[in-house]
Amino acid sequence: MNDIPQPPKINRGSLQELIGGLSDGVIFLEPNGNIAWANSSALEMHRVASIEELGANAREYRRLFTLRYRNNHLLEEGQYPLERLLSGDTVDDVTVEISPSSDLDLVWVHTVRSMIISDGTDKPDVLALILRDETPRFEAEERFERSFNANPAPGLICRLDDHRFIRVNEGFLEMTGFTKEDVVGKTVEAIGLFSNCETGEDALTKLDDGRVIRHREALVSLPGGGDRLVIVAGEPISVIEEPCMLFTFADLDARRKAQNALRQSEERFSKSFRLSPAPAAVSRLDDFVFTEANDAFLQIFGYGLTEITGRTAGDLRLFEDVPARRALEQKLRDNIFVRNEPLRMRLKDGGVADCLVSAERVEINDEQCVIWAIQDVTERRRSEAQLVEAIESVMADTSWFSRSIVDRLATLKHQSTAAPTAQLMELSDREREILGLICNGQSDADMGETLHLSKNTIRNHIASLYGKIGVNRRAAAVIWARERGFTGAPATTKTTPRRKSTT
Repeated sequence: MNDIPQPPKINRGSLQELIGGLSDGVIFLEPNGNIAWANSSALEMHRVASIEELGANAREYRRLFTLRYRNNHLLEEGQYPLERLLSGDTVDDVTVEISPSSDLDLVWVHTVRSMIISDGTDKPDVLALILRDETPRFEAEERFERSFNANPAPGLICRLDDHRFIRVNEGFLEMTGFTKEDVVGKTVEAIGLFSNCETGEDALTKLDDGRVIRHREALVSLPGGGDRLVIVAGEPISVIEEPCMLFTFADLDARRKAQNALRQSEERFSKSFRLSPAPAAVSRLDDFVFTEANDAFLQIFGYGLTEITGRTAGDLRLFEDVPARRALEQKLRDNIFVRNEPLRMRLKDGGVADCLVSAERVEINDEQCVIWAIQDVTERRRSEAQLVEAIESVMADTSWFSRSIVDRLATLKHQSTAAPTAQLMELSDREREILGLICNGQSDADMGETLHLSKNTIRNHIASLYGKIGVNRRAAAVIWARERGFTGAPATTKTTPRRKSTT
């Protein structure tokens, strides 16, 4: 007794009724090549309303519809799935693009397989072509492909089963200098994606497991040598029903170069600041606490670095004139430069130094600071004072000196006098007249006699002149005039008759 159940006898009408409502498209072929029947899904997949629009047979079907492989290669005569089925070939999940021959711009995608139905004999009763509409999926993949390629953010896609890259976009090629051929088909290990990453082993483990790879820094090796600092992340995706990993990148190389340049700039500043022969210090702007001082600054004031840092100029009593220091600090708060302010500074040993103070606001490590530059002019002022004193002593009576000697003395005095407060054109006629007589060496009495003025009037004119030109001595007035090319009227010198010799 045969216990094996026998398949039920199903006639073609019952078979058509059974598969009529399937979502997959089904086309029946007669062994002679005629298209016998198609369900509604097959008609919808071909964008037709009746079986007649598919063509009476395989030859007419080839005339009405143009088929291409996914690589855009046209299917020639005999390669259509209907024709292969009639020739006895097995069609197993072949993906093709289909277009009406009258409108090749209209494209849809089918995956096709074959089935042979017999009535129990060796002779096939029905040849069936089963169609699955893949158009929405491939359209979505095409949109993803276009978006992936157009995205300026660098990206790579690799298969999970062999870790080989199957996609690379222009952003990655531009960032690294690779060509498409350098990347596609290569493995993650061959490209060295995580070879210079502190958490590279963890990333490769997650890649093997198909898990999300969180953001991490890595150095991507470049084809021409060197590397590029990036942030890389991986996200599992499916590409054409194949499990893959999408890698995206953020380029940090510009930031690394900027950081290196900043570090080098800070190193250069630190070296030049420390080794500069000019005394300098740095303080915070908000409280004027010193944070740094160079060797020259420490040497001039006599302090050690630890005695300076963490304290203010007020704490150290560096400025002899406290109101002047406060005014100077207020200027800096108002972002006003300080240039060569003459101030007296106190030294650690109790001494005092005449200094020119300059200061300016700067930003250091995102903090508002002040750079102080100090110029010790004590010796220069002492030398100038001695020079002026010497000049005044020898110029008490300029009639004893030639004009060239006076001019040379004026040149020496030029470096030691303060900036003038007036110009020649600002003087009155009488003041210019008095200045000219002073330059000619006349005394107050001589000027009174020359101008027919009293001695008090002459003194008043001299005082007014001194106030305008910023001097308080006769010699300084002569130098002030010489510096401006003013010589006055020729002097009328009085000569004393020489006593005759009795010998």
